[in-house]
Amino acid sequence: MTASPEETASPEPVLTTESGAPVADNQNSQTAGPSGPILLQDQHLIEKLARFNREQIPERIVHAVGSGAYGHFEVTNPDVSRWTKMDMFAEMGRTTELMVRFSTVAGSKGAPDAVRDPRGFAVKFYTAEGNWDLVGNNTPIFFLRDPIKFPDFIHSQKYDPHTNKQEATNVWDFFSHSPETTHQFTWLFGDRGLPRSLRHMNGYGGHTFQWINADGQRVWVKFHFKTDQGIQTNTSSEAAQVAGDNPEHHQQDLYQAIESGDFPSWTLKVQIMPEDEAAEYRINPFDLTKVWPHADYPLTEVGRMTLDSTPSNYFAEVEQAAFDPGHFVPGIGPSPDKMLQGRLFAYGDAHRYRLGINHTQLEVNTPKGCPFDHGQNYGRDGSMRGGDNGGATVNYEPNSFGGPSQTNQPIYGGLAVEGVARSHEAEIRDVDDFAQAGDLYRMMSAEAQQRLVDNIAGSLAQVRDGEIGEGIVARSVGHFTKADSDMGRRISAAVGTLRS
Repeated sequence: MTASPEETASPEPVLTTESGAPVADNQNSQTAGPSGPILLQDQHLIEKLARFNREQIPERIVHAVGSGAYGHFEVTNPDVSRWTKMDMFAEMGRTTELMVRFSTVAGSKGAPDAVRDPRGFAVKFYTAEGNWDLVGNNTPIFFLRDPIKFPDFIHSQKYDPHTNKQEATNVWDFFSHSPETTHQFTWLFGDRGLPRSLRHMNGYGGHTFQWINADGQRVWVKFHFKTDQGIQTNTSSEAAQVAGDNPEHHQQDLYQAIESGDFPSWTLKVQIMPEDEAAEYRINPFDLTKVWPHADYPLTEVGRMTLDSTPSNYFAEVEQAAFDPGHFVPGIGPSPDKMLQGRLFAYGDAHRYRLGINHTQLEVNTPKGCPFDHGQNYGRDGSMRGGDNGGATVNYEPNSFGGPSQTNQPIYGGLAVEGVARSHEAEIRDVDDFAQAGDLYRMMSAEAQQRLVDNIAGSLAQVRDGEIGEGIVARSVGHFTKADSDMGRRISAAVGTLRS
């Protein structure tokens, strides 16, 4: 009797870079010390992210299905300047024009927008000091805390290379090997994984950012956009009907609401952590898979965002909108959050590839209301260059001809680093990868818990049969059991019933 492939032992294949060198660590990026920023010398990380950005053209590899709108932000708190010198927060009542793009993550162009998926929540503020892009989601956390795993994660969620469709086996295989995803999976398969509309969901900056005030004092900050329309969600059956009847349901709902004068709004609230508390806080404050409990760092209102106009041309203003978390203005900057550090490279690189080196000249991406437009730097030439290309002015700095020069005023504070420059595992403090997922489950009503169990079991039961499949299911149920024994027991029983 011939042994099945699953039963045949074989040497473990070695993962290599594209140049054939063995990869020592595919789980952790190289950083300057355990909590320091990511290093450009990490060739494996840069190669993975750069290749990932170039895998498909011309649509976005992630967040391809999107809807956009214009509006404004108004400051409602007179004291924000004690935390940040950002000009847009300088005084009560100050308004800033903005553009928002909502999106699903996994679907390709044409996929329905009401399906179970995280929602991108990206805001471009056209401030008097340049564009500030806050690129987040409708969840306060994410699946991963290290960008080196992001291409692999998305590959597990996208179309299988053989069947050309999303495969539950791939989704749960990656999950079963990545316990840090447990918290986000609990969010995703809960009620908020299916918002009734884009107007009825929250948005979050997700990452930890730094705010620095005029006196050079720094705090760590998280951003929360709370919908003023209230949270509303669909059940799985309702979402299936909506997505089947109208693949552009969320797009249509947003458009019709704004066009009819029913302008959606969100109240922006922040969590503030004093800089000196970060080192000793019981949760790693730079771990994107964790939240800061509101009991420790309460929400403080700072302003309100209102959407009041729709784009005139979808392609020009939504498809070509380019958001980059590296677009900071004086008063805000990055943190040692590894996922943020990776996105500081990956987003801009994706736009330069997909839209071209001159994508910031596109109207939707051009700074407005400030003197620092694309003409006040030394960028020249390239595909689709617009304007006069700098005219007769020189294209280098420093120069003797009165060209733009540096301010010598840092936009944000530097990050202190120490330790050996190599791949480092994330720092896990008193809160592990399962605790907050369990907290989230126990916060749900009995009805919501049952829907969560049914949603997870319905997907997990689709994992293929056989030894490998049973291992995937067992590991996955094990993660949920570590989060909450009742949740794990109920999921295990439901999967068993569905697979019997």
